[in-house]
Amino acid sequence: MTIPQIAGLGDRLDEFFATLYPDHPPAALVARLEQVLAPHVTATTKNEELWDQSTALMITYGDSLYQANTDNGPNPLQVLLTFLRERLQGVISGVHILPFFPYSSDDGFAVIDYRQVNPQLGSWQDIEAIAKEFEVMADLVINHVSSESDWFRQFLAQEKPGCDYFIEVPPDTDTQLVVRPRSSPLLSQFATTKGDRHVWTTFSRDQVDVNFANPDVLFEFIDILLGYCQHGIRFIRLDAVGFLWKKLQTACIHLRETHLVIQLIREILAVTYPRTVVITETNVPNRENLSYFGKGNEAHMIYNFSLPPLLLNALIRGEARHLKTWMKSMPPAQDGCAYFNFTASHDGIGLRPAEGLLEGKEFDQLIQTMAEFGARISYRSLPNGTEKPYELNISLFDALKGTITGPDPWQRQRFLCSQAIMMSLEGVPAFYIHSFLATPNDDAKVAMTNHNRSINRHQWDYDRLQKKLADPDSDQAWVLEALTKLIQIRCQQPAFHPNATQYTLDFQSPAVFGFWRQSRDRRQSIFCLFNLGDRPTTIPVASLNLICTDDWQDLLGQVVLEEGTTDISLAPYQTAWITNVPLLH
Repeated sequence: MTIPQIAGLGDRLDEFFATLYPDHPPAALVARLEQVLAPHVTATTKNEELWDQSTALMITYGDSLYQANTDNGPNPLQVLLTFLRERLQGVISGVHILPFFPYSSDDGFAVIDYRQVNPQLGSWQDIEAIAKEFEVMADLVINHVSSESDWFRQFLAQEKPGCDYFIEVPPDTDTQLVVRPRSSPLLSQFATTKGDRHVWTTFSRDQVDVNFANPDVLFEFIDILLGYCQHGIRFIRLDAVGFLWKKLQTACIHLRETHLVIQLIREILAVTYPRTVVITETNVPNRENLSYFGKGNEAHMIYNFSLPPLLLNALIRGEARHLKTWMKSMPPAQDGCAYFNFTASHDGIGLRPAEGLLEGKEFDQLIQTMAEFGARISYRSLPNGTEKPYELNISLFDALKGTITGPDPWQRQRFLCSQAIMMSLEGVPAFYIHSFLATPNDDAKVAMTNHNRSINRHQWDYDRLQKKLADPDSDQAWVLEALTKLIQIRCQQPAFHPNATQYTLDFQSPAVFGFWRQSRDRRQSIFCLFNLGDRPTTIPVASLNLICTDDWQDLLGQVVLEEGTTDISLAPYQTAWITNVPLLH
């Protein structure tokens, strides 16, 4: 079966290639792609849903858990599978294992070899074993490669094919318009066998941007992508994809060609591995981020990057104002698309997605409060040469140890409230492993690596962790138990389907945040109510549209609604899920 025989894909490929590579005959590139895809093409596409209310992922490094003091014991990926089986079976449906390939820096995001598993973590067999029990997300680090990769070694030696895989720019080139996510130099000088060359390095000298204007680079990554799918990878995260295509005298971010490459990837997967989900990682202001849905033909999911800073700010201030403004501006995800919700990850809490909402004194107060709670602040360079806070590097559990007035006794409850809000929203929830484990700031690791992001990349000795989880008084045991119970209840509710209706509610109290979810068959409604403050509050029942013919209950069993009840009382940071169809785990 050839590509043109499948749903007219051949015609669309002509358009893609003619736009991306006008100097190459489209027919030749289509024929080349046919040959690459031939072993993978499926005769039919599957129309079943790609996700439902039970879809929930955990984000982790391959070695966030390890077995210490053992020579012949399990490797880190095997320890991870043990943890998943023992603690999260029936809780999460999948796991995002951050780059598990050989690498030279950035904790995996400077990939040396995309086609191998880092032997310090395990093997492809270990990845496949996890994929048999949990859906696996893997990173396609598509913008750059390690300076120690074979491709870049070939560039330094000026040998094929790598000598044509990178972007050379004269050092006196005007690059002021280029949007920078870092304060490091955009161009890095390297000595090659044919003299010094300056190449494009968006993120660091060790992370060298590849040149997608060369179709050979595109075909390399298509081959890598299909290899991931063969190993059972279900979710593909396109790392830093917004920077993929470069054109001088532009911002070199979100270019049309970048969107076309994502569309092409989506088309390829539709005829080869149709159950594969594409997720774009674009840590940018909300309007720019939303563009990666395209017309329903680009990313299946986009990271909801505005949520972490806005939610953090709301909880330390005890007011829902900015969360409500943002929620009301968010369009429902298009058919076949969904938001990917998270509150913490291996990176810090990005501040760019909150631009336009958090400004001035309030922004400064957020930065100051986080610094008092142990955060390291990362900066980016602006075109005028100044620097601006870009990211808060802090454990989310420690970030919520108090409010703008300082630490208080409500850390656990405030943290659980943050997770309850995230999992109640339209979209698919993803929980960082250190959220499950209430991991505090790892200042020792920062001192060792001299990298701010290390503060939230703790590695747990599995035996030590087991002792913590066996102690009911520990933060780790309390949070893991409370969080898993919430997720298990959530995953039974049709109104929490990632694409179920969502409507933001207004309340008189600034500390009350709430929204309404309704299942797609309109049978189940859930009023999601949260007290963001450190004092008890009440919500008038009359402010909710509780249909009088239904019996309403709190899925969490803390709010009792009887005939004649006029107010719902919420303790500090309490969550209530009020529903007419209580489907309990």
